[in-house]
Amino acid sequence: MSRFYITTAIDYSNGDPHLGHAFEKIGADAIARYRRLRGDDVHFVIGMDEHSQTILQPAAEAGLSPQAWVDEMATVFSAAWDELRISHDDFIRTTESRHTRAVVEMIERTRRAGYIFEGTYEGYYCERCETFKQEKDLVEGRCPEHPDREIAWTKEDNYFFKLSAFRDRLLRHIDEHPEFVQPEIRRNEIRNVVAEGLQDISVSRPQREWGIPFPGDPDHAVYVWYDALINYLSAVGFPEEHHSGWWPAQLHVIGKGITRHHCIIWPAMLMAAGVELPKTVWAHGYINWEGRKLSKSVGAPVTLTSARERHGPDPLRYFLLREVPWNGDADFTWQRFDDRYNADLANDLGNLANRALAMIHKYRDGVVPSGEETDLDRRAQETLATYRETMDGYLLHQGIAAAMQLAGAANVFIEEKAPWKLAKDPSRSAELDTVLAGLARTLARLALLLSPFMPGKSHELWQALGPEGEPSQLAAYPSLDLAGERVQRHAVLFPRSET
Repeated sequence: MSRFYITTAIDYSNGDPHLGHAFEKIGADAIARYRRLRGDDVHFVIGMDEHSQTILQPAAEAGLSPQAWVDEMATVFSAAWDELRISHDDFIRTTESRHTRAVVEMIERTRRAGYIFEGTYEGYYCERCETFKQEKDLVEGRCPEHPDREIAWTKEDNYFFKLSAFRDRLLRHIDEHPEFVQPEIRRNEIRNVVAEGLQDISVSRPQREWGIPFPGDPDHAVYVWYDALINYLSAVGFPEEHHSGWWPAQLHVIGKGITRHHCIIWPAMLMAAGVELPKTVWAHGYINWEGRKLSKSVGAPVTLTSARERHGPDPLRYFLLREVPWNGDADFTWQRFDDRYNADLANDLGNLANRALAMIHKYRDGVVPSGEETDLDRRAQETLATYRETMDGYLLHQGIAAAMQLAGAANVFIEEKAPWKLAKDPSRSAELDTVLAGLARTLARLALLLSPFMPGKSHELWQALGPEGEPSQLAAYPSLDLAGERVQRHAVLFPRSET
């Protein structure tokens, strides 16, 4: 059994979770669930970035201390992920003592290695993403991630990390390990940035009221981005020996706006401290509304709650991962959501399940008959190969499309075989058995393939087919046989929406 440690970026505590947060968590959750289907031992971590200075204003306005505020926001985020059926194994918070220990250890190791020094920073600083910016990073004089805000010029004495010393090592690692930064367009971007040369970066700020005190100098706090990145280690027990056996991470899932932190600064931090690098950083794209990224700073015309409640959590999960390429951007609109729900889920998948189960009840008293292999079974084996290839490559939108193409093929199979005609001819009883058995196997296979994307509805479908337990092992896919199972009458899986 292979171990698979997967993480997402941890979220700021300065406002409610939005659709962009959800997209990342749902995608990572689908990967984690798929790896469990493969038989891997999975450790899936999400969490909260709680030392941001941006939480001070909302905390004060709410009449709460910073700690009370982040405690409240952690509860809000955790509840949101539960409602979306995110199957994380740990919820790391950067205010936890286990995280502070890891941060202090990383700084001490880096200092002993000679990569931390004192200096003065003078330049641009985006208060929204709490990132130091070079002039070449700006678009029309503003941070490209927060174009609605003016960027501040600041001058302050800080502790610095000697990032410039790692240019050649980073280039070599990127070239020797092309899987390290994915998709390829992001790898090329990162390689170009590193090749141009790197500047040393601040790892402290003059002490504020909120943050981890810088080791050995209480007049400074650890810079929030340096602090936050270390969560991937603290969540698995660093600096304890072997870190619970989970490090290095197999996959960091992040948004494309923070690739420089995760693909340049983070690996350099690990190199400096003598810690092994993660295998892959996958930078997904954005969900847009009329071409603009959905975010807290820009303002979201659609709330996470309204999106979840429109058709339910599983249809939202399905829509985001079907509509938004895992390696690109796409627009969210209510019309697209409604159309995709009715066409794919109510019509194709839901109607398939309803018709197949109803015919097994009508023609075989609800018991799945035995039957020979069909063309649909052979198509299902081809689908599995495509599904594995795309899911192993983290192309979630292609994996979900492969599964839905099998559902489409099953609907065509019904029309071609016309079971209602076979049922009228006693001499074709065995042929009818073969058709019904093939449909039952296909529904079970669809429940397996779609369980990473729609765990709740896949469970409902699996239960309706009669087997015990959950759709839990992809290894069972080729030999699935439901003969003798009693299928259940159930409510319509996806009621058609008239929204």
